[in-house]
Amino acid sequence: MAEHVVITGMGIVCPLGHDVETVWTGLLEGSSGVAKTTIFDASTFPTTFDAEVKDYDLTKYTKLPELHKDSNRGSRFVIGATAQACRQAGIDIETEKPADGIERSRLGIYLGAGEGSVDNDVFFAALVAGWDPEKNEMDWGQWAEVAFGQMSAMRELEQEPNMPAAHIAMLTGARGPTRSCLTACAASTQSVGEATMLIRRGDADVMIAGGAHSMIHPLGLTGFNRLTALSTRNDSPQTASRPFTASRDGFILGEGAAILILESLSSAKKRGVEILAEVIGFGSSSDAFRVTDMHEEGRGAIQAITAALADAGISYKDVDYINAHGTSTTENDLIETRAIKAVFKEKAKNIPVSSVKSMFGHLIGAAGAAELITCVLAIRDNIVAPTMNLNDPDPVLDLDYVPNKARKCRVDVAINESFGFGGQNNVVIIKRYE
Repeated sequence: MAEHVVITGMGIVCPLGHDVETVWTGLLEGSSGVAKTTIFDASTFPTTFDAEVKDYDLTKYTKLPELHKDSNRGSRFVIGATAQACRQAGIDIETEKPADGIERSRLGIYLGAGEGSVDNDVFFAALVAGWDPEKNEMDWGQWAEVAFGQMSAMRELEQEPNMPAAHIAMLTGARGPTRSCLTACAASTQSVGEATMLIRRGDADVMIAGGAHSMIHPLGLTGFNRLTALSTRNDSPQTASRPFTASRDGFILGEGAAILILESLSSAKKRGVEILAEVIGFGSSSDAFRVTDMHEEGRGAIQAITAALADAGISYKDVDYINAHGTSTTENDLIETRAIKAVFKEKAKNIPVSSVKSMFGHLIGAAGAAELITCVLAIRDNIVAPTMNLNDPDPVLDLDYVPNKARKCRVDVAINESFGFGGQNNVVIIKRYE
């Protein structure tokens, strides 16, 4: 019989704060983590604002910061999120002889992480040094003189998307199954779903699952601006992310990390740790359509939601809350609404649906796990976070999007939806643990 999988720890570092309770309070109060870009000078870009992690201190989470000194932003954030989650779950970190009852060969990692950014200053300096305007081509000898003289080998290695998982392994001593996935905005939801499957089939007792990402750098901002995916509401950054409104014009680029400790029910009971929620369903699909667009009828999203319900063994009628992908792009919000209507039928208009991206932006590879944490907290507190800036509803979008104010309501079963560029769709369902 497959193991039941429960959540025993959570940690988050994002634009609204560096711990779960601070972030949750901010979300319930409708706070915004959006402001003018400060990581680099974006004043000449179409979008001059973002949702950055501010005042983050790595030394609060590790006694050995020198091990992580060359890490990229995503890796640094995930160290903090993992340390928090492990603390809550009673998992020892940075010790040769852990006494938490977890065999390290049975402790795994599954992370939805994106590529780390290059050492931009040196990289662009090498480009300038190597460019021959007369020949209209690169002089790779000049490039190499700057690049090999100034670039840090470790900094460049940190571009690899498995590096955040490597830092988690160093922090925790985890030697079990280790996976990384790059399914864009759906990655960390996929990591939770597939980590759940690893525990169910007996490959691990505990999995550290979630995501880490930062694309707030010149190339990241340029790419999303060229795709016209970002809001350009430079006159009002804090209200720029406005999912499901008639005036929505794109998402806000965010960054951060979010981690959930997934554990077999038998392991959690044996260790005597608090169980926060149970993971009961996972569904995954591909649109097989276009790399930048969702299928107009939402066929991939419908398939993923339906598969998650089937895996959970529940009806759509049993769902109390939907945490929407809700990016604030014209396309996503329309198609996600269509998918919800197709799956939930007559109940669709009576289920609270909200998007916390309206407050902390789009955390890309970390988005799904961060949003799943808000689902756990909704179950814990029987309150759902609002969709902020919803002042001019799109008449075509007619679901209950919990506009502008958190709402008290009973939540026993919650769905988290994540849809990524390339057509990847991942959905996780959790329930109150009884």
